[in-house]
Amino acid sequence: MPWNMMEVQDQRVRFVVEALTGEKPMRALCAEFGISRPTGYLWIDRYREGGVAAIAERSRRPHHTPGKTVDELEQRVVLLRQCYPDWGARKLAVLLGRQGIRLPSSTIHRILLRRGLVPEADRHPPAVQRFEREHPNELWQMDFKGPKNWPQSFGPLSVIDDHSRYLISLSALGSPDGGLVKAHLTEAFEQCGVPDAMLMDHGTPWWNPQSFSGRTYLSLWLMRQGIRLYWSGIRHPQTQGKVERFHGSLERALTHRGVPREEPQSWLDAFRLEHNYVRPHEALEMKTPAEFWRPSPRCYDPHPPAWEYPEGAWTLKVDCQGTVDIAGLRWRIGKTLAGERVHIQPVEERFLVYYCATLVRELDPALRRSTIVERLSAEKQKHSMNV
Repeated sequence: MPWNMMEVQDQRVRFVVEALTGEKPMRALCAEFGISRPTGYLWIDRYREGGVAAIAERSRRPHHTPGKTVDELEQRVVLLRQCYPDWGARKLAVLLGRQGIRLPSSTIHRILLRRGLVPEADRHPPAVQRFEREHPNELWQMDFKGPKNWPQSFGPLSVIDDHSRYLISLSALGSPDGGLVKAHLTEAFEQCGVPDAMLMDHGTPWWNPQSFSGRTYLSLWLMRQGIRLYWSGIRHPQTQGKVERFHGSLERALTHRGVPREEPQSWLDAFRLEHNYVRPHEALEMKTPAEFWRPSPRCYDPHPPAWEYPEGAWTLKVDCQGTVDIAGLRWRIGKTLAGERVHIQPVEERFLVYYCATLVRELDPALRRSTIVERLSAEKQKHSMNV
């Protein structure tokens, strides 16, 4: 059966499933999802025409907007810039404000330009439209930084909270080994709780391009914790805007402050502390991530019980070949799920396949097509220019 990858929006999938079951009036359902009825009918029509792929989020390109200070104040600005050479004018203005000095960021920027303290590479207009989850721990973004300016062959592993930009973990693993990543994530879960969802790219060790399902044992371990897993678009790093933006800040810090040749983890620990509790963030109204983040109430369970699907749900056990039988056809789901139970959600003539809380496949008997669901851009998580 032919298959391909797609990008979908979690909110739209859930809306279509509920709408086509007919259990709620259309008016009430649209109000619950915060959309108009014409929009709801549009999503249903698109699904009927092309399945989950047809209701994917369309591209949304955000819009952009484009006296001599006394010597003592100017010198204070210069000294702060030397202390934090990778920080911009807005952040320096916050630090000066904490010291009782009120100086507009535009004035600070002119001082930095006049003193030659703004590299050409840093002179770019900021994105002015940002999107994030409404609450801490609704989504964590995870990725490895590239090896540039790093003393190990593999850059640090970063895990950042989408809502608050709080840096959950920053680890000098030196390798993408799944066991190492699992150990550090376990420590993060024990200290910070378990998130509702996580977003990562198609990299090792959470994705296997040689596997029919793409999933690895690390990603299945995360799913068993009840974490919904989302994957970014291929060759589209903007999907993981916040962790990529953080890696840009980390790269500038390494460039301006110097690369730690010894004890890189100690350097990362200090940088994480600074990022979370000292460095003001423009997207947070110049407050720190720690002011917006709180631990997740979901506790980590090292031995989670078998996942409980909704009462009365249609479930099937994936056989040793990684397949299930539906509608008189044998469908490949993936050998990594062999022996596991999956939830089958009929939606008119198609079937959605869930493992734990994650949608993993869409089956279309009419076309005999099994489509791997690669990424779910969840509601209000529009990742283009997502910083």
